Amino acid sequence: MRIIEEYTNLPVDLIEIRSKNYIGDFAIRVFFNDGFNRLVDFKPFLESSLHPSIRKYLDETLFVQFEIIDGNLNWNDYDMIFPVGDLHEGKI
Repeated sequence: MRIIEEYTNLPVDLIEIRSKNYIGDFAIRVFFNDGFNRLVDFKPFLESSLHPSIRKYLDETLFVQFEIIDGNLNWNDYDMIFPVGDLHEGKI
């Protein structure tokens, strides 16, 4: 028996963050791989959270230490992370 595998070049609808620009006051302009960009205001989310591991990011010196890892915004080795699709839609 001979097994043959075929692969097609179907487009992948994987949204990733390509770059970011910290604006200030917990707002980040996020640039996506589909050419779209959005200004995301994280302050209301941080202020409304009751969890201390989230509220600690109200310290702006901690908040600004985010990186892009695997196409997503990441704080302190996955201590805080958001679904890329939600950031793309402006929902956090």
